[in-house]
Amino acid sequence: MDDHAARWSPAGSTRLAAVIGHPVHHSRSPRLADAAFRAAGLDWTMVAFDVAEGAAAEAVAAVRVLGIGGLMVTMPHKAAVIGALDSLTPAAQALGAVNSISWVGDELVGHNTDGEGLVASLHHDSEVIVAGRRCAVLGAGGAARSVVHALAQAGASEVVVINRTPERAEVAARLAGPAGRVGSNVDLPRADIVINATSVGMGAGIGDTGPLPCPEDSFRRGQVVVDLVYQPVTTPLLEVAAANGAHAVDGLGMLVHQAAISLRRWTGVDPDLAVMHRAARSI
Repeated sequence: MDDHAARWSPAGSTRLAAVIGHPVHHSRSPRLADAAFRAAGLDWTMVAFDVAEGAAAEAVAAVRVLGIGGLMVTMPHKAAVIGALDSLTPAAQALGAVNSISWVGDELVGHNTDGEGLVASLHHDSEVIVAGRRCAVLGAGGAARSVVHALAQAGASEVVVINRTPERAEVAARLAGPAGRVGSNVDLPRADIVINATSVGMGAGIGDTGPLPCPEDSFRRGQVVVDLVYQPVTTPLLEVAAANGAHAVDGLGMLVHQAAISLRRWTGVDPDLAVMHRAARSI
């Protein structure tokens, strides 16, 4: 710990950031943000507020009244905050969901940084460029839709959405424009990048052989396989992918990079990604 971090304590000048959700006690955002703030010598801190479903607009109003410097938003408020904001970025507008709110002048702007964070983590942490790659996304929920949109924006040549409900897969695939289509598990071996955006594997024990969101023979050498689940960090899916020769990428990278995007907007300072990665892995 550096001298500044050891000496720092909140004061009247401290700028507050927050994360809202319900529940929110499990959020890693305050730990990641505070590690970045201390490393940059910023007089900021982040707290988590458990906001009951239906009270999202009141939480945004509190941001205005209290002068909170930035807000992260998690379930179940990602859509509910929209009506209380002044404007949305194109990604947030297309997805109908907001996970980060920042000040632009005296207005509050809603962003969706999940997919952007994934693309940034692939580029920065694994030296993987999405442009021109064939991608497959497992799932069609909120995280999957954000990833589908971001992959297309980053220039993926194809974004195949695989989901048990074809109708939901179609909605998600449309977010990729001409690059998007609905697929099935047979599309997985030919993809260059595979992203699991389902919750299958969450909470699995070490060495657990299942469950998996797709067949075990879906992966091959040379692929990049990402699991957005990060509890556990190494999921059964990643273990199977690595055993088949794929490059396995855990979900902490997206968590770190989507948070870093928000912190950069709020403070104007580039956060220390290495510090944030260490904080994410220390929890």
